[in-house]
Amino acid sequence: MFTGIVTDIGRVAGIKKSGDTRFEIETSFDTASIEYGASIACSGPCLTVVDKGEGWFAVDASDETLSCTNLGDWKQGTPVNLERALKLGDELGGHVVTGHVDAIVELKEMVTVGDSTKLVFSLPEDYSGFVASKGSITLDGVSLTVNDVGDDYFAVNIIPHTQSHTTFGELKTGQTINFEIDVLARYVARMTEVNNKK
Repeated sequence: MFTGIVTDIGRVAGIKKSGDTRFEIETSFDTASIEYGASIACSGPCLTVVDKGEGWFAVDASDETLSCTNLGDWKQGTPVNLERALKLGDELGGHVVTGHVDAIVELKEMVTVGDSTKLVFSLPEDYSGFVASKGSITLDGVSLTVNDVGDDYFAVNIIPHTQSHTTFGELKTGQTINFEIDVLARYVARMTEVNNKK
């Protein structure tokens, strides 16, 4: 489990394709403290550490992961939002994030609003009922608050701190982003579905 609070911006240092795709990611994390098999959220998806060295770690992504996320677009030098798994007793600064990406959304518009930036994203029809104004959403591993939502779009505001401490400072219109709905919304929708069948 994660909180959606990014603690490092890593960079893709290498990509090796043999069966699964292996990504080597440069990081400022103390990699000596990272166990083999540990989970790290890498711009959204929860991935398992399979190798490491000083200043880097490696994760494998299956074809399924590549098909459901934007990892297939990663190249050498791509910035990656990183968060290590939550420990018992850690501060839950964002919201409960699973690291299970639901869909890919596209950045449609960027608008400067004071010191902040309003980002407008496409909203897949299958997930329109899971996104609510003032609710939580996870985009590329970052916990954010939804400020506006319509039938086929939603919008969030990014403050300067978020821009400088995540990959959002390098976003461009047309870019695809990993999208995870709030786990509470997922269970409320499922309970409603089951109750409506009774």
